[in-house]
Amino acid sequence: MKPTCTAYTKKHENVHEVPSDHLKANYFQMKRFFFITIIALTIIPFTSFSQSGDGSYRPFNTLPTAAPFLLISPDAKTGGMGEACVANTPDVGSIYANGAKLAFMEKESGIGVSYNPWMQNLASDISLTYITAFTRLSDRTTLAGSFRYFSLGNAPLLDINRNSLGEYNPKEFALDATYSTSFGGNFSLGLAGRYIYSNLASGLVVGGQNIKAGNAFAADISMYYRNKAPIFGEDALFAMGANISNIGTKISYVDNGREYFLPTNLKLGCALTLIPAEYNVITFALDLNKLLTPTEPVYSDASYTTIKKGLDPNRTVPSALFSSFYDAPNGLKEELQEISYSSGVEYWYADLFGLRTGYVYQNPAKGNAEALTMGAGVRYSEFGIDFAYLMPMRQTSPFSNTIRFTVLFNIEKQEKTK
Repeated sequence: MKPTCTAYTKKHENVHEVPSDHLKANYFQMKRFFFITIIALTIIPFTSFSQSGDGSYRPFNTLPTAAPFLLISPDAKTGGMGEACVANTPDVGSIYANGAKLAFMEKESGIGVSYNPWMQNLASDISLTYITAFTRLSDRTTLAGSFRYFSLGNAPLLDINRNSLGEYNPKEFALDATYSTSFGGNFSLGLAGRYIYSNLASGLVVGGQNIKAGNAFAADISMYYRNKAPIFGEDALFAMGANISNIGTKISYVDNGREYFLPTNLKLGCALTLIPAEYNVITFALDLNKLLTPTEPVYSDASYTTIKKGLDPNRTVPSALFSSFYDAPNGLKEELQEISYSSGVEYWYADLFGLRTGYVYQNPAKGNAEALTMGAGVRYSEFGIDFAYLMPMRQTSPFSNTIRFTVLFNIEKQEKTK
């Protein structure tokens, strides 16, 4: 039996079950889950565990993290390509995917605005808004910034006895600054700083404790490599990328309460861009993702004090970063299950009209995310519009009918350097 929370909303009449949270599993395993449940996790100890036949206890396959909205790909280009984004061609949305790519932007500056109605099958007023901007400081360096705002709508809160706790609007945001520089014409590095604000129910008193907003600081470290080479006698561009995102402080929602890791994530990927004929460009991309936070151990008792297999999840951030590669209780098999895959294809005709499709897969034991994506883009002069649509492979997914929109505007065209 899974532990349950003591607070829930009228939007979803059932008491929420605590979900898994490995790389968007917070979202994909939810049917009646509302984000406010993290408050209950913060102040209420686990009271029950799933018990296996050998007498061991394990409440989660992974450790809950704060601010999982940081793992949502916010722009429509990324969404349309199955979230395969770390090595594909750079654009203003690259701030989220891989800041190092910005060093190779072919425009002097630009802005982008994305809007994501989120989990519409669950509630109609959940959304993610993403605003980005960049400017080139020189031929080698680019400075960029972004703002992500995640709103969970208006939620009437009730206690376990269905007494009203008032109405609340849980919200979170992240403010980023990114600096990228190239070394020669093929390699670049990026560094991003981030402030994170998570206000789920500040001012609310639950279980005798005052809920407060969580604050954290984080950084991204990224790299990008590209090389032009002919394939089958045609021009081609091969690229590789890596991004470790959300390396930062922990978040707490009550004084002297439990502290949550940020969703530190390792993204590795490659992309191949082909020009098979004049005016035609096609890109194939593949990403691998792994969450770099502790995996919940297996305990030998229901009080979860004695660890039977695995490592103690109460670690420092640097320790968690490295030990996340070998801390799974079931060894290498479970570590490999924690890797999710994203693949995508993008086709452009004459830099005017583009089509995209992709596929996302996550192991059933670690989130069970599986979906097809599709998208389209239009460019006219310095203006562009992108659209993406997500089609989950499970009929009960709260992600059904998920869409993304992005509007781009580039300023002052820069001549390409040969």
